[in-house]
Amino acid sequence: MIALLDTSEDLAICAAELGCAVEQLLTPLTRFAAQDPTAHFAIENGCYKRFDAPAYLALLKREHARQALCRYVSVPDVVGSARRTLEVFEHWYVRQDLQGWPLAYVAQDGQEEIAVPWYPIAAVFIGGSVEWKMSRHAVAVIKAAQALGKWTHVGRVNDPGRFEYFEALGVDSIDGTGLARYTHMRERIARASREPALFSKEQLYARD
Repeated sequence: MIALLDTSEDLAICAAELGCAVEQLLTPLTRFAAQDPTAHFAIENGCYKRFDAPAYLALLKREHARQALCRYVSVPDVVGSARRTLEVFEHWYVRQDLQGWPLAYVAQDGQEEIAVPWYPIAAVFIGGSVEWKMSRHAVAVIKAAQALGKWTHVGRVNDPGRFEYFEALGVDSIDGTGLARYTHMRERIARASREPALFSKEQLYARD
């Protein structure tokens, strides 16, 4: 599992502290320069805090030459609402600015009642509230994405329990503001990884 970090800190140091692979996450909120122009990366839309459409589009334009290295670009979403997110997705994914990028649909609370637009996406991003992303509904979305060969990413994974939980589910990547900012949070997860596992794959995949 890869940790995608939106940080100005050295990614190699972050990887050593965290004890897993680390790649760069670019967002329109911070707009950090690429630490290694030849390395894989991902782009998020910044909607969790405040969506800035011009900054988002400018970031896509800036990184256009590196499209082939991109894990995913999250299409704009509405935090906490699967229905509104699907409406926003349908508006954005057809835009010329997003063509050629591996697009990620952000799954939200209520996704179990709304179809995921699988065909045009390369990735699914598990967003929404903590309660929803830890629910059997989110597990079902992850399982479906994996069966379809889509990249799976989970947002806001900042503590050892959640890190271990999604690692056991086999997701491809996670992010977390705390992991991006604080050495002590990265080292806490690394210490926890050396302790006995709380979750087995059998327990997780037994969920509906």
